[in-house]
Amino acid sequence: QVQLVESGGGLVQPGGSLRLSCAASGSIFSIYAMTWYRQAPGKQRELVAAITSGATTNYADSVKGRFTISRDNAKNTVYLQMNSLKPEDTAVYYCNAYRWPYDHWGQGTQVTVSS
Repeated sequence: QVQLVESGGGLVQPGGSLRLSCAASGSIFSIYAMTWYRQAPGKQRELVAAITSGATTNYADSVKGRFTISRDNAKNTVYLQMNSLKPEDTAVYYCNAYRWPYDHWGQGTQVTVSS
């Protein structure tokens, strides 16, 4: 089992930056693919960025060039650096750890981009 706890969300002005963290405990973190998802009000949950156990990354087109996902296996933590934030980035951001057949989710952290 893996327990995930997200942090780092908050209110930021357009153009600002935030760094989200997702701390994992309870299992071998390094073997999991880690993904950040987000869900805005009235919309479906969508993939934002993913990083494999081998550190290969993938991004949604809407965040390419602005967001960076990284992982620190020594700290059992995955990060999402978000720059040049836009109002449309407003959502609850969720951390996911996946390795078949296991699929774990955090509780989410709110990110609000508004002036």
